[in-house]
Amino acid sequence: MSLNIKVYFDFVCPFCFLGEESLSQAIEGKDVNIQWMPFELRPEPSPRIDPWKDPSKLNAWNNFIEPIAKNLGIDMKLPKLSPHPYTNLAFEGYHYASEHEKGNEYIKRVFKGFFQDELDIGKIEILANLSEEIGLNKKEFTEALRARKYKDKQEEALKHAYEEANITAVPTIIIGNEVVQGNTSKENLEKIINKQLIKNN
Repeated sequence: MSLNIKVYFDFVCPFCFLGEESLSQAIEGKDVNIQWMPFELRPEPSPRIDPWKDPSKLNAWNNFIEPIAKNLGIDMKLPKLSPHPYTNLAFEGYHYASEHEKGNEYIKRVFKGFFQDELDIGKIEILANLSEEIGLNKKEFTEALRARKYKDKQEEALKHAYEEANITAVPTIIIGNEVVQGNTSKENLEKIINKQLIKNN
């Protein structure tokens, strides 16, 4: 029986990007099923974050996030976007991609688009280009986002995260019945996954 793993994340969260990479490596060759669960750190209309104008966030990037990325061999940049975008549209695009069985590819590409290519993932045309790169229909994707076809689905996903699952920070990874929050190593994830796989079977 497959082990279920739920990952609560936001596209502009650096630890979520790092965690996605560690998790991808940790699950290689294992019988697991990953569910990506949207969580917006700053949903509209709350003020958007601008790390370039916040010394504490710049400090955290330089002294903590960047060294972890280097250690993992991940090319990662603090995007020169001021302020950082809202992620509701990126998540609506994720719901479209999931329906077309490209959810995992979409998440990887949007993360890289933001933290490596420094793209504004709050813009439909940018998201549409990324969707085309992973084999989705660009025109259909654009129309779905312009019409806000997945707005209700995203609002339901957020309601679940905030109110039902009581998620307060991301990444939050639920592996079987164990909860892992924040930055964690590939080795630690592997240990928990292996333990839960034994339990599961």
